Amino acid sequence: MHLDFERDIVEIQDQISKLLDLAERRGIDVSDEVSVLRDKLQDLKEQTYDNLTPMEQVQVARHPDRPYTLDYIERIFTDWVELHGDRNFRDDEAIVGGWARLGKRSVMIVGQQKGRDMKENLRRNFGMPHPEGYRKALRLMRQAEKFGRPVICFIDTPGAYPGIGSEERGIGEAIAFNLREMSRLRVPVLAAVIGEGMSGGALGIGVTDRILMLEHSIYSVISPEGCAAILWRSAEHKEKAATALKLTAEDLLSLGVCDEIVPEPVGGAHTDWEEAADHLSTALEKNLEVLTKLSQKKLLAQRWAKYEAIGDWREE
Repeated sequence: MHLDFERDIVEIQDQISKLLDLAERRGIDVSDEVSVLRDKLQDLKEQTYDNLTPMEQVQVARHPDRPYTLDYIERIFTDWVELHGDRNFRDDEAIVGGWARLGKRSVMIVGQQKGRDMKENLRRNFGMPHPEGYRKALRLMRQAEKFGRPVICFIDTPGAYPGIGSEERGIGEAIAFNLREMSRLRVPVLAAVIGEGMSGGALGIGVTDRILMLEHSIYSVISPEGCAAILWRSAEHKEKAATALKLTAEDLLSLGVCDEIVPEPVGGAHTDWEEAADHLSTALEKNLEVLTKLSQKKLLAQRWAKYEAIGDWREE
């Protein structure tokens, strides 16, 4: 799948493919021509991805070939043991969680998981958790706290599921309860926004000591389409909404919401899962090394200070 703004990139990729096919069929040397085109392609990718509009960033963050939580778990961690259920209603597969090792350190992982095809998306509800998903997440975080192990959260959701059953079982209460309980967990908690982090659905596992964002991920109180529908009564204004929401990693770093931007391969994480995982692994290890050295008292004090410092207000 190619995005609209990648049209020129696709044209050069097609030229390279045709040259290589011609060389194979006729046995001719086209290495010089291919080398020139590959250099041109690399320059064009860098120029394009360095100048994305906020709405184009949204498109990249939602790319269906982008690596999801389980893809990063497979590439970054070892000894993965998945745990299931909230011990109250059922197992919500929109949130995965369990024990794993990051290097030699034992950690608890909690992350939102989308599907690759329609069958899996129905099973995982397109990465939109129900209340039991957030209750499962909190159960696992408390288990990590019991054993004194850090928690790593992977954020990637269009939002919590707003259906009737979800409302009946208390989706708002489940998210609010997580916000309170995560704010006082007595172990290091680290979050990485790997795709789209939308609304309270993202925040339900996002109250952490550090928030990392992949270069082309987004994090916002509402989707651009939802914002446009509310403010301008039409989703056609989604580009204007995306700009106003300040949802890119660079915007959120400047606002103090995000603590670090993790670089992606040129062309986005979907073009090279291994390189994307390497960058994220390095960032996770570096930040956990700092957090695990803090005393419990200092850890909690810094967490509270982080969220108290977000935003501006004025008394009149």
